[in-house]
Amino acid sequence: MLFDLDLIRSVYEKLPARIQKARTLLGRPLTLSEKILYTHLFDGDPDKKLEKGKDYVNFAPDRVAMQDATAQMALLQFMLAGKSRTAVPTTVHCDHLIEAEVGAEKDLKTALHQNEEVYNFLSSVSNKYGIGFWKPGAGIIHQVVLENYAFPGGMMIGTDSHTPNAGGLGMIAIGVGGADAVDVMAGMAWELKMPKLIGVKLTGKLNGWTSPKDIILRVAGILTVKGGTGYIVEYFGDGADSFSATGKGTICNMGAEIGATTSLFGYDEKMSEYLRATDRKDVAELADKIREHLRADKEVYENPKDYYDQLIEINLDELEPYVNGPYTPDAAWPISKLAEAVKQHGWPDTIEVGLIGSCTNSSYEDMTRAASVARQAAEKHLKAKSEYTITPGSEQIRFTIERDGLLDDFTAMGGVVLANACGPCIGQWARHSTDPNKKNTIITSFNRNFAKRNDGNPNTHAFVASPEIVTAMILGGKLSFNPLKDKLINEDGQEVMLDVPVGIELPPRGFAVDDPGFEAPAKDGSAIQIKVSPESDRLQLLTPFAPWEGKDIKGLKVLIKAKGKCTTDHISMAGPWLKYRGHLDNISTNLLMGALNYFNEETNSVKDEITGAYGKVSDVARDYKAHGIGSIIVGDENYGEGSSREHAAMEPRFLGVRAVLVKSFARIHETNLKKQGMLALTFSNVDDYEKIQEDDSIDIEGLEHDFIPGKPLTLVLNHKDGSKQEIKVNHTYNELQIDWFKAGSALNLIRAAEAKS
Repeated sequence: MLFDLDLIRSVYEKLPARIQKARTLLGRPLTLSEKILYTHLFDGDPDKKLEKGKDYVNFAPDRVAMQDATAQMALLQFMLAGKSRTAVPTTVHCDHLIEAEVGAEKDLKTALHQNEEVYNFLSSVSNKYGIGFWKPGAGIIHQVVLENYAFPGGMMIGTDSHTPNAGGLGMIAIGVGGADAVDVMAGMAWELKMPKLIGVKLTGKLNGWTSPKDIILRVAGILTVKGGTGYIVEYFGDGADSFSATGKGTICNMGAEIGATTSLFGYDEKMSEYLRATDRKDVAELADKIREHLRADKEVYENPKDYYDQLIEINLDELEPYVNGPYTPDAAWPISKLAEAVKQHGWPDTIEVGLIGSCTNSSYEDMTRAASVARQAAEKHLKAKSEYTITPGSEQIRFTIERDGLLDDFTAMGGVVLANACGPCIGQWARHSTDPNKKNTIITSFNRNFAKRNDGNPNTHAFVASPEIVTAMILGGKLSFNPLKDKLINEDGQEVMLDVPVGIELPPRGFAVDDPGFEAPAKDGSAIQIKVSPESDRLQLLTPFAPWEGKDIKGLKVLIKAKGKCTTDHISMAGPWLKYRGHLDNISTNLLMGALNYFNEETNSVKDEITGAYGKVSDVARDYKAHGIGSIIVGDENYGEGSSREHAAMEPRFLGVRAVLVKSFARIHETNLKKQGMLALTFSNVDDYEKIQEDDSIDIEGLEHDFIPGKPLTLVLNHKDGSKQEIKVNHTYNELQIDWFKAGSALNLIRAAEAKS
């Protein structure tokens, strides 16, 4: 559908002049990322050079999108802001709360019943404040945004880490926490440190079994899960122009797995074709007229090393399919080396479940390529050797592939079609297993494969690949099966090989849908009343956090010293906990339950310094809070990797944690902590991590007189034996962020400003 044409036209009218001003300021040609960033400054026309990796910049995104799990807390915060309507176009998408169990129809019906209170809340708040509402079953936020809202040269933020999916249509789209969304919805600036740039030059052309998914799986192997932190990844080259817009979206979507701020491609003919195919001919015509401004300047493409902070080159002619995992999306295995790795590491070779679809890989092209493999089961007399599920990304995709017979291909192979929702990708999966703790292997076309993410089982080895590779491996039944060269024995006892998958980029008869699932808001929602029952265990109105006391913080207890990888899944699990995303007290019970305690090598078991006993992290935090004692969390590298969920910041804040001290942060999580009025600190010397002892009482000095941008703070470690150690800790707070801390949260500042007006 076509939305916001006037907004898009306005953006495009301003683009050429602002780009020229930025080009003059910098005195050189511009990358695409720079063009979009400099044309979306909150104060309008660019008037100074912005230093990458250093300057905090105020931006004015064109729109905001939220999924239902994160929207609850974001909207609860927006209600506190005192505004009558959102300042920019905003949407809510109900995709996270539908659990996959038996199939689309029944699972959706169950979700509508179980989540009725939450859906009614989201719908009524959306209606009141002018927010577009996409009903349960309409589709996954990122697929729906790509089909309806994303436009080349635009900027958006979304309360989900895979918001960069819209980069497939040449948009800077960035995942944020709910508090950031509230800023923009309230008409305020959105702040971001000016990103550095990674250029990925693609040459050659994808062929055979290789797909766009394999490009990002390869890039993840090169950059690792934190190699993109602080960077925008910009793809270009003849290879980039050669494949579909939805394939580009897949690559940008999984840029979240390398920690990138966002990823994007320059506008090309493939994007124009996709816009037209999704009933946005008017947008395509506008973009076509200013095509030169929606790509990097030609000098950048001619000499990329002069314009990008880091350059990667990939020859698509030589690229082979990849399978990444287990436990981390950057463990990249070219399929020619996978069988050897399976044997070497002793991973379970038998694949128990294969799952395709999701926000990352559910385009029409993805489904046709996977279906062309599934069809061979009947043609070559093969049987699926594993359970097989299919998750369409939107109702438009589901309806179209059903019309075109693709769902029949999947079900004939034994596939089960799930609801148009996130489902198993985020742990919303009632997996069919007789032993929920069994060591096993699954393979998906999703984006993440952290331990316990899909099914809660730490012994599930999850691997990530393209939908067609997943489908082929279901027919092979083994992780060590290589469809490019290995033969299978069919039901007739004959040796057969799978044919190369064939994809159709866009449906020949066009996309179709009866009910896309969209509800427009009321033109005037002032009379709409939002009711939340005090007895509800799903929703809870928020109380503002207390402001800083104005003094150095003394006597903090070490709540936990987390060892190793600590993602937002470790800090605030999804899966069954999603039902409490609108109730801060209840969801805080899952605080850090997945993190490994350095001192006893156990999860969800930390020492309570008041009682001397070990208990759950949230229980110990609540005990400290009840006694008026603050606490501190200590963590390792890339703390908060993963999703944008601000619950991972709000929960510790709610339970009395005053500071989080780590070796390094993932970008979104660090910002979320700042927004909630917490101290996000890093060791000046990472070896000081070893100095933190279980029984320490910690003082933070320098807050009262010396908390200024760029100046380290001092931590005093008061050990149980009476000795003391001082360590220096760094922070990245600017003046505004220090004001957030002093006020108790960024939202408190918004409320104060609104009260004055």
